[in-house]
Amino acid sequence: MCRFLAYSGDPIFLDTLLIAPEASLVSQSHSAREAKTVVNGDGCGVGWYGARSEPGLYRGILPAWSDANLASLCHQVEAGLFLAHVRSATSGEVTMANCHPFSSGRHLFMHNGQIGGYEAVRRSVEALVPDDLYGLRRGNSDSEAMFLAALGHGLSHDPAGAIAAMLRTCLRIQHANGITQPLRFTAILADGQTLHAFRWASDDRPPSLYWRQLDSGIAIASEPFGDPGDHWHPVAAGTHMTVAGGAARCEEFAVLETQPA
Repeated sequence: MCRFLAYSGDPIFLDTLLIAPEASLVSQSHSAREAKTVVNGDGCGVGWYGARSEPGLYRGILPAWSDANLASLCHQVEAGLFLAHVRSATSGEVTMANCHPFSSGRHLFMHNGQIGGYEAVRRSVEALVPDDLYGLRRGNSDSEAMFLAALGHGLSHDPAGAIAAMLRTCLRIQHANGITQPLRFTAILADGQTLHAFRWASDDRPPSLYWRQLDSGIAIASEPFGDPGDHWHPVAAGTHMTVAGGAARCEEFAVLETQPA
């Protein structure tokens, strides 16, 4: 399982959260505490919003703990909205194209989880990506395919609805192919103004997610970082969290359509 972090608030240097704190994301790349895989060394990436509408993006296949370019960039770049990810590959080779975050226009997306049995349904899931977006496909991971499929479901206008529709369709594909392995989806989406965090799984065991109010803004992370006494709020399974304008809001995230009584 991967580890990630997102921040929204007053502009800060990226290394303030990604490198400097105790148990920082870069530290989690070699010693995660709440993941099945302690080492997340299959690449790393960071995306940030600056003066232009489209985000900046850096991705590389080196482990975060040994990527000097990542450290230098984080020491120099200041942003009020950014996402960062360290990867433990469950689907797709260790290539830059499979590193998170993924981007399209003003959107950034990163994911922790997997479509169970993905290799058996990969072709069907990729078919969910509209033709006009398929040219954006660079890697072969399930995460990128889910992002592009959600874009095709109207992600720009209704993020929660598009993500739910995409997950429902992936579940139907799994069921149609007799796959009983779970679909697990803990993810962050950003558009330059708002952060959307999702924590959901078909078996009610999604990867971990927490959030914390900082002096400068709000951080969302796979696992807490900073001083031991810092107060982090766990995000419940089946939750859609939005962060905008310095405020966080959590609401139920329902993927399966309820049947009338």
